[in-house]
Amino acid sequence: QVQLVESGGGLVQAGGSLRLSCAASGSIFSINAMGWYRQAPGKQRELVAHIASGGIINYADSVKGRFTISRDNAKNTVYLQMNSLKPEDTAVYYCNAVITTRQAISVTSRYWGQGTQVTVSS
Repeated sequence: QVQLVESGGGLVQAGGSLRLSCAASGSIFSINAMGWYRQAPGKQRELVAHIASGGIINYADSVKGRFTISRDNAKNTVYLQMNSLKPEDTAVYYCNAVITTRQAISVTSRYWGQGTQVTVSS
C-alpha cells in the first residue's frame, strides 16, 4: 500500500508565499514522476508542475516564474514553493506520483494525495 501525504497549505495574502510538501510512503520500489495538480471550485483539475525521475520539469504557463517544484529522492518527497501568490491560485492542491510497488515491480500506478487547501486573499 502506498500513501501520499501533503502538508503546507493555508491562507495567505496576495503576494505572499507558501511551500507545499508531499511525502510518499509504503511499499515503494521506485518513484517515476511526481507532480502537483490543483482544482478550483467549478473548474477541472489542472497540472501545476511536474518533475520526472530524470529531473525534467514542466510548469503550467500560469505559474512559470512564480512556482518552483523540487524533489528529494532520498525522502520520497516532492515540494512546491509558491511565491507571488495571486487570488487565482486559490484551489485544492493535489500531489501525484507514478510509483512502482515492491509487490508488482513490472507495474506502475498513479497515486494521489488527499489534497491541501490553498487560499489567497486579495
